[in-house]
Amino acid sequence: MRVIVTGGAGFIGSHLADALLERGDEVLVIDDLSTGERANLNPAAEFAQLDIRGPEVAGLVTRWRPQAISHHAAQMSVSRSVREPIFDAEVNVLGSLNLLEAARQSEARFTFASTGGALYGDADILPTPETTPAWPVSPYGVSKLAFEHYLHCYGAEHGLSYAALRYANVYGPRQNPHGEAGVVAIFCKALLGDGVARINGDGRQTRDYVYVRDVVRANLLAIDAPATVGHFNVGTGRQTDVNTLFRLLTERLGVRAPEAHGPARPGEQRTSALDSSLIGERLGWRPQTSLEEGLQETADWFRARAGRA
Repeated sequence: MRVIVTGGAGFIGSHLADALLERGDEVLVIDDLSTGERANLNPAAEFAQLDIRGPEVAGLVTRWRPQAISHHAAQMSVSRSVREPIFDAEVNVLGSLNLLEAARQSEARFTFASTGGALYGDADILPTPETTPAWPVSPYGVSKLAFEHYLHCYGAEHGLSYAALRYANVYGPRQNPHGEAGVVAIFCKALLGDGVARINGDGRQTRDYVYVRDVVRANLLAIDAPATVGHFNVGTGRQTDVNTLFRLLTERLGVRAPEAHGPARPGEQRTSALDSSLIGERLGWRPQTSLEEGLQETADWFRARAGRA
């Protein structure tokens, strides 16, 4: 199969590109390297350093004629989306629509990396199913939901085959520790260096942590099922608070560090967990990696990268 992976030099996208190549697919990675790393690129993949908003991307897609596009390139910062909502919409809506038009012309299957927490917020039902009304409170969440509606529209109007995967909090090797998200990576970098792994507020806020290998498997299943169309949660359904996450990471990194709490982030979501029953029923996906196992693999990767024994 010929597959384009946008954002394929980033965290999840690079793992997906590796998995596609490992099973024998042809892969074209499109990434502008604004947040992705060249070191994450698999040398067996074709690579184009392009912005998804540009006309060059649409031209490349129509020339390459993929059978599937897995769209992971995005403006990922919630706080930046609040500061720069127009930029957020330009990338996450207009840039994505640029790709979607090319996918329509190429008749390619389109899978989209969406979000769960930013769509549902502090939901009344936990774990939260896809039937829960989505009323995002950040421009980032709005842009992700808006593009999901474009996917539905293109499916209805043009017969486009698509799947939107609403991720829980994805973690694992290669996650960027320098952003505002990705608390596992942020904690690992701080605990292995001279920084302080600071916990926002009381640390009792919960998240649903899903390992990147399981997320990649969900993507492969979605890519391979062109008749399955819709919006699917990808999570474990398990809530873990930040204090517990901190303790588990110190144990797996073999470091001793006290909990250091800072101010709570204004408006931070208190609880999040996704009900992934639907993708289980439709695609046979279940999370296979326990939090403890995934954190150990992640800790080992960050320790090796830091040059620690």
